[in-house]
Amino acid sequence: MEIQGKIKLIDETKTYGNNGFRKRELVITTEEQYPQHILVEFVQDKTDLLNNYQVGQNVKVSINLRGREWTNPQGEVKYFNSIQGWRIENVDQSVSADMPPIPPAEAFEPANDLKEEDHDDLPF
Repeated sequence: MEIQGKIKLIDETKTYGNNGFRKRELVITTEEQYPQHILVEFVQDKTDLLNNYQVGQNVKVSINLRGREWTNPQGEVKYFNSIQGWRIENVDQSVSADMPPIPPAEAFEPANDLKEEDHDDLPF
């Protein structure tokens, strides 16, 4: 799955527990009639993917939806969902990078300085 929008917040990388679990959060604001502020978690080595991005950039994030069950000390079962990102792309750069440069308008002008004797007939 993918989500696209503008970066609203990039949090610092946080480390939890003795095992060194790392998590970094990103908030993306979707660009639709009713914009949504979506929290996306990047974990472990994926936290470094956010280093080259800044607030205000338009991005596309590949995500996985995660769900888990937890039983509290009183025996009540609770369910939690999270959105985990695993790839991020700058939408503005990808559009310009995929398109070839546009040649100047004069490149399409007809050649008016040709002489008839310069014309060469091809044999086919």
